Amino acid sequence: MQSYDIVRFGEKLQEREHPTPSPSGTEVLLRVTAAGVCHSDLHILDGYFDLGGGKKLSMAERGMKLPHTLGHETVGTVVAAGPGAIGIAPGGSYLVYPWIGCSDCAICQAGEEQLCLAPRFLGIHHSGGYADHIVVPHPRYLLDVSDLPPGEAAPYACSGLTTYGALRKIGPAIERDSVVIIGAGGLGLMALQLHRAMNGRRAIAVDIDPAKREAATRAGAYAAIDGAATDAVAQIKEAAGGQVWSVIDLVGSETTARLGIDSLTKGGKLIVVGLFGGAISLSLPLLPQRALTLQGSYVGSPGELRELLALVRRHKIPSIPIRERPLREANSALEALRAGSVIGRTVLRG
Repeated sequence: MQSYDIVRFGEKLQEREHPTPSPSGTEVLLRVTAAGVCHSDLHILDGYFDLGGGKKLSMAERGMKLPHTLGHETVGTVVAAGPGAIGIAPGGSYLVYPWIGCSDCAICQAGEEQLCLAPRFLGIHHSGGYADHIVVPHPRYLLDVSDLPPGEAAPYACSGLTTYGALRKIGPAIERDSVVIIGAGGLGLMALQLHRAMNGRRAIAVDIDPAKREAATRAGAYAAIDGAATDAVAQIKEAAGGQVWSVIDLVGSETTARLGIDSLTKGGKLIVVGLFGGAISLSLPLLPQRALTLQGSYVGSPGELRELLALVRRHKIPSIPIRERPLREANSALEALRAGSVIGRTVLRG
């Protein structure tokens, strides 16, 4: 099989040839038909996440072994299955749920595998979809998407699931109050589509890139505001009708987190999703005095992915802009993403 792997952190992926694995036990082997390119892939390629203050979360220190195959937004067709993979037959097109836990702990048993303390995430801890084949440990992590184009379905495993999980954390207020969405890249455009399908009242997009603000407007944003404007907070509050109750930060930088906090009214909630990096300082008395909620949101559960696909089908949600590129252009796709020139999502096709 062919894959494009990290061989050394901070360097381009290398094409590698190695034997196609044979599934055993409950494993399922799929031929990859689509693999989404996610911004977190850049952090993994670099070998670290920026924790701010000169601190880094090192992938090597966390146990990542090289060479490693990226890719956690994967659609594939079943080629073979182990004897314990009951109910799965060759030929079907499936979206892979990649946020796999140990399956045995209380967290996994409660259906929140993405929060497992012994994760086996595909594309992060185990080989992912930047390849022509992928092994999935059990059929329960496969969702039938035979009715959807592979390139359209692949981003739902992360871009879709991540934003759906964040929007759900707003609760019933999503239908009552404006929601500010910081970042209008692939996640932001996905969030705008899902917000509408979830009967959201009004979505306000914030981005420093004019092209992405324009894309957000086309996707249905009530307003698209330049986050670098000196009066960005005032513009956000005005667009929200005076009070901002919910902000979803899909960037996760020092600047965007501060913008989100400064925009919130008393009792407001900031949901941080993005992993750009950095750190902020907070005046602790203001947290209780302003009754703020600061919450992280990390991808989503297997159940939430099933809910998401049901929502997509029920509302016939249109796809975000997708650019399909051949697998051999994986490095070029990552470079374009790093440069900020991608509108929507890039999907690699075999």
